[in-house]
Amino acid sequence: MQANPILLQKKYARIVKLFAERTGLSYEEALGKFYDSQTYDLISNGVADMHCFSDEYLADELLIEYGYKIESE
Repeated sequence: MQANPILLQKKYARIVKLFAERTGLSYEEALGKFYDSQTYDLISNGVADMHCFSDEYLADELLIEYGYKIESE
């Protein structure tokens, strides 16, 4: 299933913001890593309805993909 492109862009922005905050990267660095990631490919291609997952979950997927430690709450 494909999501509305405008809603996806907003979701991408929220994911990148969370990823930047959790890694200490600048927003620009986080954005670059996001668009180069397998997670982005899965979301943008509608694989397994990844766009339906929470922003926090998807930011955690990026952390895992890039080898960052996930902080437990």
